[in-house]
Amino acid sequence: MEKKSGNSRRKFIKTSVAAMAGITILPRHVLGGTGYIPPSDQLTKAIIGVGGMGRGHIAYEGTKLLAVCDVDKKHLQLALNAVGGNDVRTYSDYRELLQQPDIDIVHIATPPHWHGLMAAEAARAGKDIWCEKPMTRTIGEGKRVVEEVNKHGRVFRLNTWFRFKDTFYGLGTDVKPLKKVVDSGVLGWPLKVTVSGITGYNWKFFWSGKPNLKPMEVPENLDYDMWLGPAPYRPYNPERVHAKFRGYWDYDGGGLGDMGQHYLDPVQYILGKDNTSPVRVDVDAPQQHHDAVGSWRRIEFTYADGNKIILDGENKDKDAAYIEGPHGKIFRGFRSDIPDIHKLVDTLPDPEPQITTFSDSVRTRQKFALNEMNGHRSCTMVNMGVIAVRLGRSLNFDPVKQEFIDDEAANRLLDQPMRGPWTF
Repeated sequence: MEKKSGNSRRKFIKTSVAAMAGITILPRHVLGGTGYIPPSDQLTKAIIGVGGMGRGHIAYEGTKLLAVCDVDKKHLQLALNAVGGNDVRTYSDYRELLQQPDIDIVHIATPPHWHGLMAAEAARAGKDIWCEKPMTRTIGEGKRVVEEVNKHGRVFRLNTWFRFKDTFYGLGTDVKPLKKVVDSGVLGWPLKVTVSGITGYNWKFFWSGKPNLKPMEVPENLDYDMWLGPAPYRPYNPERVHAKFRGYWDYDGGGLGDMGQHYLDPVQYILGKDNTSPVRVDVDAPQQHHDAVGSWRRIEFTYADGNKIILDGENKDKDAAYIEGPHGKIFRGFRSDIPDIHKLVDTLPDPEPQITTFSDSVRTRQKFALNEMNGHRSCTMVNMGVIAVRLGRSLNFDPVKQEFIDDEAANRLLDQPMRGPWTF
């Protein structure tokens, strides 16, 4: 990266950010006006946030890494070590990275309180986006990401993949045969899906936070103010940052925020609910601390047509079917009380085809299998659960307006007030 003096660097960033408000920055592959990328043209990418998750995604098919960005100097050095440091530029301010015209794809691997803002700015800067889960920290941020991605014609991918590949947690099968059975109607309607310890659902206590943290000195390698970004100011404590941040409401929603989309997104797809949301969420949880995320026992989502998804945090329903309808059940290992279920699956039509390689979506400008639209809906479920747990009560939700019904306190949590100067 070109070296700049402190004053010139600050002037550059200030000028560039101001320009972003009125100009869409076009990456190299759309300067010709078509948006088409020749197959021979290698895609380029950058990663924002190179902690453990970011460094775990340094390479993926059809791309070349040009730049990495992080507010922790140690993370940047670890990333450079991992790639050998050859021709990879480093940035400490993501806004400067977004100004680089030779970058096609931005991979956002920061804590979730940054996801929405960075994704929206990346869309305005003409970048395609690969975002870690949860997609956004709040429901309101998710709505704005959808708007910006579509307004600027960008391609978006959320980084959970179980709806289209790999064995789904603990079930002994991928999602495809489950989707085929549900679509066939053989189980009847409505359905109840129970996600519990029998499906590998063992993360609810792991990301609980510690209350009453003592202020500590910020290490020299970390720009803590930039790490906080739009989140409320809290004195530094190592429990808040890096691997521990998920235990605090300001940045995530505990285990539900961390892993919830992995479990809920495939169920949303199986039930055919990609374009809507549950109308009610019921919770059983102890009273929560105002800052640190605590545990919960049970969360139940109900759709307008009676379909239910149950998150059994205490694993009470040890013998529950994974999917249960009026006419049949499917258990772990794709066992069923329906005779010859495997033979039946072989006779059923496959689901609609999806693009499951992100570089293919970028080249063709077609939506990825898990994109900003359906990803926002599954993330909305996560955030509905987070809000219900925080408030300790059941909530009714309008999936069209995407707001809670007659509940002012819940609607205040649809957005997280952003600390100045950060704004969408």
